[in-house]
Amino acid sequence: MKDIKKGYMTVILGLLILSMGCSSLNKTQKGAVIGTASGTAMGAIIGKATGNTALGAIIGAAVGGTAGAIIGNKMDKQAEEIKKNVPDAKVIRVGEGIVVEFSSSILFGFDQSNLSNEAKTNLDKLVTILKDYPDTNIEVQGHTDSKGSEAYNQKLSEQRATVVSLYLIDKGIKNSRLSIHGFGELLPKYINTTEDGRLLNRRVEFLITANEKMKEEAEKLAGK
Repeated sequence: MKDIKKGYMTVILGLLILSMGCSSLNKTQKGAVIGTASGTAMGAIIGKATGNTALGAIIGAAVGGTAGAIIGNKMDKQAEEIKKNVPDAKVIRVGEGIVVEFSSSILFGFDQSNLSNEAKTNLDKLVTILKDYPDTNIEVQGHTDSKGSEAYNQKLSEQRATVVSLYLIDKGIKNSRLSIHGFGELLPKYINTTEDGRLLNRRVEFLITANEKMKEEAEKLAGK
């Protein structure tokens, strides 16, 4: 549970930053601040996937070069397996990582944080593939739409990310691979002015990146 607690600390850090003289920031700016506090994986993948390349460049320094290409090839293979075996997930390859996105409607009932039977079936399929690629880190993110208060949405996103992470652990994914972040409504990828957009913003994302072992092995192969 150490890494999950660490995930909460980064969320708390982001909220503290927001409370210290940042009352004039809009939601997009607040999202960038929290993103900056959240760590390398989020910057490397979500920063690019959302078009926030500056955030990605600042936080998410990738390995790059030949070693990065080796990691990228491994991620290509893993992404294809997820696409094939987990059809309810949206899979995006970004740089040296993978974003796996589930609409919250697939994982949870409306305004709930307990997993549905359909959710468990989808997560079980994903777990099988994650076990085949043990040298990766997995960041679980919870997101909401903009309806309701920021405080409520923040809490709900944290609860959902935690529930999903604990389910993965229960199914045999090592806790050391996992971290969690709840971002509430602050990092929308879709517009919040339509019901379809709000539905898509209610999502849980898995950010899959190389761990230190994979990076070291890639560097060795690149040096040969």
